Amino acid sequence: MLFSSINSKDIKMNQENQFEIIIIGGSYSGLAAGMALGRAMRKVLIIDSGKPCNRQTPHSHNFLSNDGKTPKEISGIAKEEVRAYGTVSFMDDTVTHAHRTSGGFKVQTQTGKTLSARKLIFATGIKDLIPHIPGLAQCWGISVLHCPYCHGYEVRYQKTGILANGDTAYELAALISNWTKDLTVYTNGESTLTSEQTAKLSKHDIEIVTKEIANLEHNNGYLQNILFRDGSKSPVKAMYARLPFEQNSNVPQALGCELTNDGYLQIDAAYRATAEGIYACGDNTTRLRTVANSVSMGTTTGMMVNKELIEEDF
Repeated sequence: MLFSSINSKDIKMNQENQFEIIIIGGSYSGLAAGMALGRAMRKVLIIDSGKPCNRQTPHSHNFLSNDGKTPKEISGIAKEEVRAYGTVSFMDDTVTHAHRTSGGFKVQTQTGKTLSARKLIFATGIKDLIPHIPGLAQCWGISVLHCPYCHGYEVRYQKTGILANGDTAYELAALISNWTKDLTVYTNGESTLTSEQTAKLSKHDIEIVTKEIANLEHNNGYLQNILFRDGSKSPVKAMYARLPFEQNSNVPQALGCELTNDGYLQIDAAYRATAEGIYACGDNTTRLRTVANSVSMGTTTGMMVNKELIEEDF
């Protein structure tokens, strides 16, 4: 009989690469899930590349006890708090592939690591698809904004633009009118607003400008003017835009997770994705892109995953 030699170091490394739960994405939602699972004494690995979508945003708001702190400051504090639970580990990497096994899942990372887990949590967020308007990318998250609940108070009463058209422009204009009355809709081309929508905006003194935008003039991300292709300018201090997006990771879909019609990962009330053993939380599942909501979703997801593991093992 032939016996292959087994290295004790290989056994140790194999054990180190096995987890009960791997959380893919370590921003607010992923960290909150990690804390809930760490407090449940689960062996967890959080894998994150350190590039959150709000990394340009100067301050975060509407999160009790952390209002006005920088996103980096909040996530730094959160990470140290999660580190206090000894069963939670961190890895600075990106998951590129995953496949199902008899015991759960194996994932592969960009740096060539292979890791296994019984359950996966995707807190990978989304990627905003920024239009090719010079200056917009530099202003995104600073003075070109997606959420008045996150940033509206800081630009209240200021001259504000809406970069949108059609139903989206009408919806955003009505919403933002709560924070400022000095409001203009910039459709960046022919308006697709209905006659009824146009009349309603006019009634509220909201102008519609259809001229095509050449670029956004700014000072370190803070808007100064909108420059149009005809050479004219419009002074603006803040602008709201609802940009198209895509999932930051295609790994969930490769594993069989379905998307909603809006492009978010489909989850149920317990944050389970449509593929067995996979959960999702945070910006990749919802339009509500606030820190507080992400933390809430992550905490609940961690609790639900732990509950499922208990039910399987008890």
